[in-house]
Amino acid sequence: MNRETAEPQVRSMPGEKARRWAAEHREYAARSTYVYDFVWDLTGDAAGPFCTDVDGNVLMDFTSHVGAAPLGYNSPKILDPLAEFDLVDPMKIAGQDFYVSGEDVTEDGMPGPAGLMRRLTEATSHYDMDTVFLSNSGAEAVENAIKICYDHTEGQYGITTHGAFHGRTLGALSLNRSKSVYRRDYPEVAGIHDVPYCDDSACDASTCSCGFFTDDGSQLRRMLDPDTGFVDPNEVAYLILEPIQGEGGYRIPSDAFMDEVAAVTEELGIPIVADEIQSGMGRTGKMWGADHYPIEPDVITGAKGLRVGATVANEDLFPDEGSRISSTWGAGDILASAQGALTIDAIHEHDLLDNATERGRQMVERLEDASLDCITDVRGLGLMLALDFETKALRDAVIESALKRGFLTLGCGYRTLRLLPPLDVTEREIDLAADLLLESIADVS
Repeated sequence: MNRETAEPQVRSMPGEKARRWAAEHREYAARSTYVYDFVWDLTGDAAGPFCTDVDGNVLMDFTSHVGAAPLGYNSPKILDPLAEFDLVDPMKIAGQDFYVSGEDVTEDGMPGPAGLMRRLTEATSHYDMDTVFLSNSGAEAVENAIKICYDHTEGQYGITTHGAFHGRTLGALSLNRSKSVYRRDYPEVAGIHDVPYCDDSACDASTCSCGFFTDDGSQLRRMLDPDTGFVDPNEVAYLILEPIQGEGGYRIPSDAFMDEVAAVTEELGIPIVADEIQSGMGRTGKMWGADHYPIEPDVITGAKGLRVGATVANEDLFPDEGSRISSTWGAGDILASAQGALTIDAIHEHDLLDNATERGRQMVERLEDASLDCITDVRGLGLMLALDFETKALRDAVIESALKRGFLTLGCGYRTLRLLPPLDVTEREIDLAADLLLESIADVS
């Protein structure tokens, strides 16, 4: 497949093989969140945002597997360096109990867990972070983030935000404030309080519409006031937030919101956990979403584009006691660690932060210039892009119409459509995607 000329080619979507494949899968799989019957053919042609499904349809994927494939399909930026090494079995070891040789501790081997952790501390050094705990997933990264904060502060309370999504393990679910289906009837960690999350990137205290700001400051400040508040700030272990909300609707906060969060947490000595699982790894045009704002996170959680889960902080925040945190497999996924390390290398080597900024701006301008009445908002930070429709039904119809054209998109929030192109998406690919999306909107609106 020639990425420079590839375009979607669809006979029927989903095709007969994909329908059979999905039906077979669902016969044994627990009911989950499958968006549509898209079945990628691992042996078919694929490059960048383009891939082939089991029926031979060529599709353009602007979901990047919900950000977990940050460079799309078959990226030579990852595969070429990996091809230099003779891969072995097992590629996953008991990582907290054993070490692995052959990686780039000496700068001449395949990057593994140690190489990935070194790169992560370099990427977070401006926050004075120097220590990493690797795990299997984003939810585990969040679990360990709040665990080390509870341990370090000995506090009993946590603060989350309206619309938040931090994972599906029980501890992480307790922090979620998005769809009720995620946490209904499940037991929760006690002592979790919440405040509104900004929904207007241009607001200030006087124009705030989300309810965060109040006449006497903010709901956060009011909650934690040492004299009149209802939560003792000395008992708060952490405040966790997504620098840009993902599942909650790709909400980009204002500087005023983040200024207040930074000021209150600094005044009261409350650690900030920045959940960068979707907004990190260059997605927003900076390495971390928090880099756009005045907050100084004490802990960063990463996953998805990082290929493994990671909890990053200063050494002082982690427990000194051995076995206080541990995981058999997390730090032992040799291949995933190499992919994560090489992804970080590719971001720097190929100027993908600048590319994310430029191409994201291009997409926003294309959609804004279309001036469609059915779209109530277009927004983005780097390649974390979203548009709101008048209704959820219209959003869903556009996703279905785009699918028939071979263009893969995703919903989030209530009536929001999100786009996550590969970090190395090209100008041509953005224009092609914009055309497909606008055609899909015209088809149903």
